Amino acid sequence: MTHTKEELDEILAFGTSLARKAGDKIQAAFLQNKNIQTKSCNTDLVTETDQQVEAMIIQDIKQCYPKHKFIGEESVADGLKCDLTDEPTWIVDPVDGTTNFVHRFPYVAVCLGFCVNKERTLGIVYNAVSGQMYTAIKGHGAFCNGKPLKVSSETDLKKSLILAEFGSARDQESLDFVFENLRSIISTPVHTIHCMGSAALNICAVAAGQAEAYFEFGIHCWDYCAASLILDEAGGVSLDTEEGELDLMARRILAAANNSIASALSSKLVHKRLPRD
Repeated sequence: MTHTKEELDEILAFGTSLARKAGDKIQAAFLQNKNIQTKSCNTDLVTETDQQVEAMIIQDIKQCYPKHKFIGEESVADGLKCDLTDEPTWIVDPVDGTTNFVHRFPYVAVCLGFCVNKERTLGIVYNAVSGQMYTAIKGHGAFCNGKPLKVSSETDLKKSLILAEFGSARDQESLDFVFENLRSIISTPVHTIHCMGSAALNICAVAAGQAEAYFEFGIHCWDYCAASLILDEAGGVSLDTEEGELDLMARRILAAANNSIASALSSKLVHKRLPRD
């Protein structure tokens, strides 16, 4: 199945409107006290807003595009299979940066990726607090609030700002793995490493030329589907951490301004394979 540019423009208009609608719900709850629950561990947080926003997004998609499939973070957490087929499929993260949301740190995004034939075709990442709307259609560039995005021209890892995350796991083996990679990178030495708490917005920061690279192990397709297309369309590269083709189900990503940065960063990392989505 293929879509014309006009059809994709219509889907993008629908998706950005839906993202703003979801963002309104997030903004309304942002400064309020939250009902916080946990999923895999006591640092893997979910709120009523995550669940309510995803339910609203899926309902609106079903009403407008009844034949489209979806993969949603909270739906998968509730037991729905994470199944990416050739059918038009929305990959949804209702609140990327839930811990930020809980603590009122303004780095929180609605993520809507759209895949056809298992390929990333359209991406929307909306910072619900700042109002930054990142968008891309495959082959047609990337934008933030309508203005074109362009990655950094820096090619030297030593002169780079790198984004990374600790993740939610706190067992000793997981922590040792994270710290080994952070130590390797900071001792390169790079200019600095920042941990901002949202995979999607980290990738969009690379797309906007605000950082040279981001990497993470253990995330999920809804964290990076939409944003990785935005980065690619801004002139950057979204790869597997070992520099192979990006795999949406492999739960690891290396997002960089260019192949030089990606290769240098990959060579510094200890790699591991994870259970697939």
